[in-house]
Amino acid sequence: MEKEAGPVTAGARFDDPWDDVPAPGRGERDGAGGPVAPGAAGGPGKERTAPSAAEIYREVHGSAAFREVRRRYRRFVFPAALAFLLWYLAYVVAATTAPGLMARPVAGSVNVAMAAGLGQFLTTFLLTWAYARHARLRRDRAALDLRWETQEMTRGAVR
Repeated sequence: MEKEAGPVTAGARFDDPWDDVPAPGRGERDGAGGPVAPGAAGGPGKERTAPSAAEIYREVHGSAAFREVRRRYRRFVFPAALAFLLWYLAYVVAATTAPGLMARPVAGSVNVAMAAGLGQFLTTFLLTWAYARHARLRRDRAALDLRWETQEMTRGAVR
């Protein structure tokens, strides 16, 4: 950063919403950009009453909203993955055990094996599209709401 923007901006802190809660031992920053000593956040003699970030995340993990997001994810992913794996295994088993069937022409020089192989690619793209659509319609809003609630709760958390 120093090479591109000069030495003054090299110490600039960029706020990353995914990194609001620093890892233990990394410390916080005061208004001037310098690290704050551990325990100095509450001031001398003050008791910390806010829950820790770990407690907040445990609470969120046990919440009904989090369970709902996970349930929606599992209800799509497990059946879709199982169906895709069975389709792939059926293709592999048919290719190894029924070479006569796989060599049967479908249209011109395209045989059953080639059509099924192209079908594998097609189902991969369809499954990717279906997953993205399911996430967008059924999970993204709930997960984003949960994330923002968690961020708001951790802003005042003891670190």
